[in-house]
Amino acid sequence: MSKGVYLSETSALLAQPAQPVPARPCNGLAATKRKAAWMLAGALSLAAWHYGFALPEISKSHASVVDKVQQCANTNLRNDNGFLDSAVPIAPEEFLERRDRLANALVQSGVDAFVLEPGYTFQYYGNISQVDWEPWEPEERPFLMVVMPQIDDSGKVTAKTAFLSPHFEEGRVRMLGMPSREEELDIVIWEEHWNPYDTFIKSRLFEDKQGKTIKVMVDEEIRDYIVRGLDAAGFETLGLSPEVELVRQIKSPAEVELLRAVNTGTVVAVRAMRPCLVPGLTEDEVTTILNNALLSVNFSLFFNIVLFEEHGALPHGGFVTGWKKLTHETMIVIDVGAHYLGYSSDICRSFFIDPPKSKSSLLDRVIGLFGSSKMADSDSTAASKELYEEKLKIWDIVLEAQAAAAAAFLPNNSAASVDIAARTVIENAGYGNKFTHRLGHGIGIKAHESPYLNKWNTEVILQPGMTFADEPGIYLENRFGIRHEDIYLVKESGHAELLSGPLAQGPYAP
Repeated sequence: MSKGVYLSETSALLAQPAQPVPARPCNGLAATKRKAAWMLAGALSLAAWHYGFALPEISKSHASVVDKVQQCANTNLRNDNGFLDSAVPIAPEEFLERRDRLANALVQSGVDAFVLEPGYTFQYYGNISQVDWEPWEPEERPFLMVVMPQIDDSGKVTAKTAFLSPHFEEGRVRMLGMPSREEELDIVIWEEHWNPYDTFIKSRLFEDKQGKTIKVMVDEEIRDYIVRGLDAAGFETLGLSPEVELVRQIKSPAEVELLRAVNTGTVVAVRAMRPCLVPGLTEDEVTTILNNALLSVNFSLFFNIVLFEEHGALPHGGFVTGWKKLTHETMIVIDVGAHYLGYSSDICRSFFIDPPKSKSSLLDRVIGLFGSSKMADSDSTAASKELYEEKLKIWDIVLEAQAAAAAAFLPNNSAASVDIAARTVIENAGYGNKFTHRLGHGIGIKAHESPYLNKWNTEVILQPGMTFADEPGIYLENRFGIRHEDIYLVKESGHAELLSGPLAQGPYAP
């Protein structure tokens, strides 16, 4: 891999192509500049001979350096992709089991049906996320899935699943291959000159409830005009109950393995890229390099926030980031998420790139030949050292806060208690007002899903099988920010299980 030597202002002078210069009298400043350039060129050559190092390849383009960094990152990641070994798609039977659990939750909530349209929740229960199909985007024509509890003579509750579809889309719905216990999907069709909501409520699905109030539950993804249409047709629409939310909050073993794979893989991608990074790269270039590395292991891109120094003092950056260039002193914050087999990652790392191999620069060595050893102003050096030490200090505080939260991921603890555990560490260190967001959130097919970890969420009680992002941070405006984020699984007993690979070990080993 190329070491990626970037030109300083001084060495850039040598990179200029030679141009014929017309003869003219040597007058003052111009002559002095030309003389200085020739002297510096000679000094650089002498330094290279004296110390045995090669001059930088001044013709090498910045684009070629970016390409080499990309190759390095991709190679490192491909050589460490064991995180994919345990990841397999969710089996069709599990989608049916999810609907049965939903049906039981609906009975507990006193609700007749759950109605949803294409989106994350539809994907969770219906499996329309198949990669060989174009995603079914919600449009103006309602295409709805309805899950209804049915109770047999023994009292066992199972799910009855049906769909409301425009007539001309019926064939397409059947071709989606959504798991079903019936030989054919049960689809209520409506023509474009009909009212779809009236058609729905008068259909065979609700024939035993005519004349009664039909309660249907909807989630936050369904669009307002569809809810209003259902209400106008005579349904009583209700928001999610805790029992129904719990269905998605408790992850199955198969879901846990997918979350492990995509989150560990995303952390590994950042780690694989870090030793390849060199000064001079911009935030946008690092974003692209990481995106391409994730794509190289068949992850789907979701979001990628790369922030340098003071840009990282806003947790999600601002509107003018992307241009800032990387140096050895830069604190890098990367908050990134990807998708794999329908599940999300969401991790964050804060780190430095590797320090230069030699403490002295090329120019320092050249000047040293002529008897001078100090190139930097002492006050500036002291300020840089103080800033560096503060970064190290805060890096450790944030890691300690993350560990305190991880220790609080225990059954029967409240969501609030986990946030408070991390927040207390940061407050005791004197940075309480610099931790500006909640501690974290649930994660599954969505990167952000309930339950949410904030200090007021005392009503939600942690249960085994819940998965969370643990992401404390400290942000010093106009200076820098530091955040660590990893994914944890609440266990039946003992400490929570880490699902995103080894924790960060230090600012040079994230």
